[in-house]
Amino acid sequence: MPGGRLTQQERQQIAVGLADGLAYAEIARSLDRPTSTITREVIRNGGPTAYRADLAHRATERRAQRRRQAAPRGSGAPEQAYGRDAESVREYEELFTTVMMASGMPTMMARVMACLTLTDSGSLTASELVQRLQVSPASVSKAITFLDSQGLVRREQGERRRERYVVDDDVWYQSMMASARAIAHLVETAQQGVRVFVPGTPVAIRLESIARFLDFVSESTARAAEQARAILSTRPDTSFDATSDGTAEPHPDRG
Repeated sequence: MPGGRLTQQERQQIAVGLADGLAYAEIARSLDRPTSTITREVIRNGGPTAYRADLAHRATERRAQRRRQAAPRGSGAPEQAYGRDAESVREYEELFTTVMMASGMPTMMARVMACLTLTDSGSLTASELVQRLQVSPASVSKAITFLDSQGLVRREQGERRRERYVVDDDVWYQSMMASARAIAHLVETAQQGVRVFVPGTPVAIRLESIARFLDFVSESTARAAEQARAILSTRPDTSFDATSDGTAEPHPDRG
């Protein structure tokens, strides 16, 4: 399987494959590339309907140039714990971020969420996020405000009164419940519209249909989230502990 960045010719083949309606896995096989590489490439460059090979290639060159310019500010790639491969981690962070962007999350919010999720501690301060992402404090603050409003992160007081932002095991449950409440509010609004536009009229019938559909979705979402938390509430056993050099070894009490 070839390594390295996609070439312009490979990007043109991706564009042809998308135009022919091929799945990412089919395109990946034709290029002898991982499916994740194709998925990340397409999502971060406009999606399957807007992907353009020449624009994608130029955008990649610009990103690489920005990384080279930013490199002197740091001390190289951070050392990875548990013997992880640094390049594989970086690529996965990009994939995780782009998939969240494809789901509708704004770019900076997705980057912050990925950074928190893929940190072993599950928590970082604003200054740590700024350093890791090489962005402004204002960008981090705006992203955290959005993620907090969606129930995706929580705030806690850290040392020296520094606020820490946390992604914990319950975060997706809280996010799903927040989504269910938001949908329920849309239901109430649609039902109010039925009365305003007079029941039985075309607009009122449309609003009533919207309300019934979203009411079902809201209740199903909340019920599924509750059931999932109840069933999956038992934490999986962790069979490795970190050693002083950042590698992993079996816990003595677990064999």
